[in-house]
Amino acid sequence: MFTSAQHPRTHTHTSRSRWRTRVLSAAAIAVGVFALTATPSATANASHAGCLWASAGYRQGGTIWAGGWAFTCTTDGFGAARWNRTPSPGHIGSVYSPGAGNPVGQFSPGALQPGTDYNDYCVGNQLIEGPGDIYELFSVGGTLLWRSAGPVSQWAFDSPVIRPDPTWRSSSNCTDGELS
Repeated sequence: MFTSAQHPRTHTHTSRSRWRTRVLSAAAIAVGVFALTATPSATANASHAGCLWASAGYRQGGTIWAGGWAFTCTTDGFGAARWNRTPSPGHIGSVYSPGAGNPVGQFSPGALQPGTDYNDYCVGNQLIEGPGDIYELFSVGGTLLWRSAGPVSQWAFDSPVIRPDPTWRSSSNCTDGELS
């Protein structure tokens, strides 16, 4: 017979237990080191997040010009990147402004763009044409949406900006407030 120290099952169980303890200890240390090193840098990166304009990235504090406006990359109260704008009449645009299409991965909140047919919507059976307005990007619960910010006459179309085409839709595309 085997003694308890010599029993193969006892020896295997003890080795597995030691191995499991070592693995769990190593994992706990790794998680602790990651938490100590990753958390501050993630917070620092969020506070220095850049802004997007037509998929191009711009650093915090940087200013671009589009449509007669100066846009400065800042952060909101939660540390998320956003554009703040001030009128800048007579200043030629420094960025491409492709119009207000799908903003995800393209623009940061606060951006302003002339509308396109992407922004068409219905009020009852009446079509409201997207190209008739300028649109500001805002975030609601992490979702990016364009909202009308005024008539397109408030946008200075200059080089390299091209005025968006008129919409191809008509009021016949509206049924009880729904665009088809």
